[in-house]
Amino acid sequence: MDKVQFKIESFEGPLDLLLHLIAQHKMKLSEIRIYELIDQYLAFIGQLGPDQLDPTSEFVEMAARLVYMKSAALLPKHEESETLERELTGQLVEYHLCKKAAERLRDMSDGINFFVREPLEIKLDGEYHGQHRPNELLAAYMNIMGRSARFSPPSTAPFAPLVTAPMVSVSSRIVYILRNLRRGAVRRLNDFFSGAKSRSEAVATFLGVLELIRFQRIRVEDDGTVRALSRSERRETEQNSKDEHETL
Repeated sequence: MDKVQFKIESFEGPLDLLLHLIAQHKMKLSEIRIYELIDQYLAFIGQLGPDQLDPTSEFVEMAARLVYMKSAALLPKHEESETLERELTGQLVEYHLCKKAAERLRDMSDGINFFVREPLEIKLDGEYHGQHRPNELLAAYMNIMGRSARFSPPSTAPFAPLVTAPMVSVSSRIVYILRNLRRGAVRRLNDFFSGAKSRSEAVATFLGVLELIRFQRIRVEDDGTVRALSRSERRETEQNSKDEHETL
């Protein structure tokens, strides 16, 4: 293939350059040999200076596309390369048809006179001359009021139960449990929770029961009954715990 010299001003884009190469080597659009044009296209990109890369980004993108097609063609199975070649060929055919149609429109417009006048200065009028029906004004007013309601701060009523809920301490429930056991008013574990007035009180009661069991102040039997341990029982329990620890 003969070496061809190019000037970037003569091409409107990468497809225009490829069509020029096709015409230079007298190829038919139905029988384009894309891979024969890649080297010359890359040579054209190599002639561009650094100051020409920004306005010719489409040319660089097409160069990367052609290099990828050429590398894909080197693989043993290059079905992808054939697909890329068909796509590029279709784009070239479409661009060629569009270019021919543009040339025909240009020829048809030859001899037609165009008259253009200077833009007129428009005077600004700050007065509003529109007229509206009462129902339109009412709808606009209701829209504004609804918009202000949407942006109003949320009501604090839903958060009042969470913020104002009384906090029940675990120590107060421990006193409550021991006092009721000594009086004999409560015998079963469920009875401590039956009179709970809030979730906080139930949780504090449960933690109080665990603390009393840990310090061996009460004992919960398998049937759910609760009883307070005497001093002798606590000493015996502590001694048994020590014996078991020493045995281990």
